Amino acid sequence: MSPLGAVRSHWRLGLLVLFVLGSITALFVPGGIVADDSVAGDSEDSMTNLQFGLGLDGGTQLKAPVVGMTAENLDLEQDEGDELESDLRESLDLEAADVMVRYHDDGSATVEVFSDDVSEGEFQRALEDAGQDVDDDDIDNEVTDETRNEVLETVQDKINEAGLEGGTAYEAEGLDRHYIVVEVPGMTSQELEDLLSDRGVVEVVAHHPSDDDDGNQTNETVLTQENIDTVSPPEYNEEQGHYVSVTVSSDHADEFEGSLRDAGFGQNPMACEGEESLGESGQYCLMTVVDDEVIDARGINTDLATSIEEGSWSRDPSYVMPAEDQDEAQSLSINLRAGSLRAPLDFDDSQSRTIQPALAEQFKTYSLFIGLLSVVTVSGVVYLRYSDVRVAAPMILTALAEVIILLGFAAVIRMPIDLSHVAGFIAVVGTGVDDLVIIADEVMDEGDVNSQRVFSSRFRKAFWVIGAAAATTIVALSPLAVLSLGDLQGFAIITILGVLIGVFITRPAYGDILRRLLTGEK
Repeated sequence: MSPLGAVRSHWRLGLLVLFVLGSITALFVPGGIVADDSVAGDSEDSMTNLQFGLGLDGGTQLKAPVVGMTAENLDLEQDEGDELESDLRESLDLEAADVMVRYHDDGSATVEVFSDDVSEGEFQRALEDAGQDVDDDDIDNEVTDETRNEVLETVQDKINEAGLEGGTAYEAEGLDRHYIVVEVPGMTSQELEDLLSDRGVVEVVAHHPSDDDDGNQTNETVLTQENIDTVSPPEYNEEQGHYVSVTVSSDHADEFEGSLRDAGFGQNPMACEGEESLGESGQYCLMTVVDDEVIDARGINTDLATSIEEGSWSRDPSYVMPAEDQDEAQSLSINLRAGSLRAPLDFDDSQSRTIQPALAEQFKTYSLFIGLLSVVTVSGVVYLRYSDVRVAAPMILTALAEVIILLGFAAVIRMPIDLSHVAGFIAVVGTGVDDLVIIADEVMDEGDVNSQRVFSSRFRKAFWVIGAAAATTIVALSPLAVLSLGDLQGFAIITILGVLIGVFITRPAYGDILRRLLTGEK
């Protein structure tokens, strides 16, 4: 048979080999198939490119609802939202970030408040005082889906920016409310709560004498996160201490420069005696404010003052945000890069669990042992069933190939493997061999296979049975894969992927192998 004919005849087996080789590359070659410096760096400390979840690497899972409530079905014109937000902030004594009006495609509007200091009754009365007709049924003690999605995205960004490899955030639904679930390997519950407890609203506020020349000071917000283009990692030098360097966006640089020049900063360098001097007359301080708390206040240096006064700073709009120590600088950098949480998380109503790394390492060892034991057990049963190495050996190798492909897929998408996924892998080995046994029995139990036509007819019958069983499995497990049901979701995803790989790759390849063994086809 010509090489081209061999490829045409055994393309299913070739496809299996191709997937196995690709999976081995993804598993063991530093960087995997998709070259990534972070993956390559991580693989230096591990034999594989696999990521592990809490159960196999240790870490913390934190589950908390989002703080806030919503008033729905408001009759609000597009130009009335700002006024309503202002009225609610004043009557409920809230900050600007704690109130939001959203308009929807159907013409309705919702307003949300993100504070646990406001009750439903107070919220309703404030809306009525602002001219809105609302009743108890219009108030929902949860935030909108849009807000929850924004919070979820920001939490994931905070995890990524903090360099927490394998960390993930997702939404889960309980009996009466929604939760944000965060899973981070290698971190205690207190460390994770500290990371997420800051809402992360960062501002630079100019503290300077008021225009009335009455000796009073005034505060003016001159820079927010939305005005920043790039953020550096935390840095340190002896002159400036710990700090984070940022680049102000070009469309805001002129405004920032003009605000400082008009306030007199260009003519008053180093005219700030620190946080303890705030409120005293004659102070020209730039305050770094995080979640309404001043973390640093100092004057601008002579070079910056000169460039602001001359109007040249905006051509290279870089700015340094000082911090007290390394941890504060790291937190500031994360907040600037990830953005601020639209609403805070309610840690008073949170649940957390932590698995120690030493215990997780034991789980990893036991999981490997159980996996090998399942393979050996299945191999023994298959051999006892057929007493023919020609049939049993390819069956076991094909089932193992299925697991290798699944592991390769997990490495490519950087899926954190947990105990539930290990259970899925074991289930894949069992169901995979079940299907291969169906093929072998259907082909061999009806007499000798003396031609390719006979083999193909029997194989098709077996494949219909396998396909129906696969469809049933997928339908049964799909709800678990879609719904946020914790560990059950991981088990369902791996099992469904294993079934799909089996139906489209490994079962047809085993058919090619069995056909060659039984018909003698070359």
